[in-house]
Amino acid sequence: MQNKYPQKPGIDFILKQAFFYWNKTLVFQLMFSIVYFAVFLTSLFFFASKYGIWDQQQELMNAFKISTEAYIKKAAELGATENSRYFSYAFLGTLVFLYPLNIGFFQIFRKIDLKEKIELSDLFLGYNGLNFFKYVGYFLFWILIYFMIAQTIILPFIWVLVTVFVAPLMFFDNRRSFEAISLNFKVLKSHFIEILVCVLVAFLFKYIGFAVFLIGGFFTFPFWNAMIYSLYKAVFSDKS
Repeated sequence: MQNKYPQKPGIDFILKQAFFYWNKTLVFQLMFSIVYFAVFLTSLFFFASKYGIWDQQQELMNAFKISTEAYIKKAAELGATENSRYFSYAFLGTLVFLYPLNIGFFQIFRKIDLKEKIELSDLFLGYNGLNFFKYVGYFLFWILIYFMIAQTIILPFIWVLVTVFVAPLMFFDNRRSFEAISLNFKVLKSHFIEILVCVLVAFLFKYIGFAVFLIGGFFTFPFWNAMIYSLYKAVFSDKS
C-alpha cells in the first residue's frame, strides 16, 4: 500500500465503517477477549503467587486499618522490594506478549474488504515468524513511554493520538516504527478532529460493555482495532 492524503473523511462514515467491521467479526472479537484474558489472568495469578504479591496486599490492608499514613508508608516500602520489581516486569512482559494478538484483526478486516475467507489462524498472524519480534519490540517501546508519562493528565492521550496508525502502517506498508510515527504525526495535524473523536468513541465503547453489560465487554474490548482500521482506510487511501 502507498499513501496519499485525500479529502478529509466524514466522522459519521468512519464510525459506521468501524461498527460494520466489528459487527461482521463478533465471533473473532469474542475469541480475542477469551484468549487475551485467559493468558493475562493466568499470568497475573501465577506471578502474584510466585512473588508473594497476595501477602503484600494483606499487609497493605492491615496498614490501611491503622491509618492512611501507615498505608502510604507500607506501599512505598513494599513497592521497593525485589519481588515487587520482578512482578512489575512480569506484568509488563505479559502485556507486551499479548499485543500481537491485535494485529490479526487487520488481516481479518482486509479479507472482509477483499471478500476472502476468514480463518482462525488469521487472528494469530502477529505471532508468525519475525512478525512477533517486530510488533513486540514496538509495543515494548510504546508502553515504556506511556508508563513514563502516565502521571501526567494529557501526555498519555497525546501519545495515543500520535501513534494510533503505527500498527497498520507497519502491517500494510511495512513501515518501521519511527517512520510510521512520523507519518502518523503528519496525518494527525491534518485530520485532528476526526482522529480525536474516533479515538474517544473507541475508548468509551471498548470498556462500556464491561460497565453496562458485563459479559458484553468480551465483544466490545477489541473494538479499538476496528476503529483504527476504519480510520486508516479513510485517512490513507490505497493507490495501485
